[in-house]
Amino acid sequence: MEYTDKIVVNAAPRYEPAHKVRGARHVFSYTVTVTNNGYETVQLLRRHWFITDGIFAEREVEGEGVIGQQPTLEPGESFDYQSWCPVSEDYGSMRGYFTFQELRTRKMVQAEIETFLLMPEEALN
Repeated sequence: MEYTDKIVVNAAPRYEPAHKVRGARHVFSYTVTVTNNGYETVQLLRRHWFITDGIFAEREVEGEGVIGQQPTLEPGESFDYQSWCPVSEDYGSMRGYFTFQELRTRKMVQAEIETFLLMPEEALN
């Protein structure tokens, strides 16, 4: 399967200090925007995240769609969703990819999600 640059994925994390999750030091929400800059209609079928907790701990999260949906994007369309991630260390990061199918050609492609940091604002000072 090949990576495509025709589907752009942007993620914007936000520290959520008021939210608590058992076993987590911090909780972050993140908004993901997926934009189809290609010429084919695509459907998001699967997600694959690599979540790093601190320096050494990494876990994978993989499954169908996002937030219970498998959205279809026409050329030029975007789809936004929001999710969250607990972090058990002082900071973390996320990266990954989404798997899409071009509906006309049935070709499978992947869109990369570049690494973004999960770090509370006070850690930046």
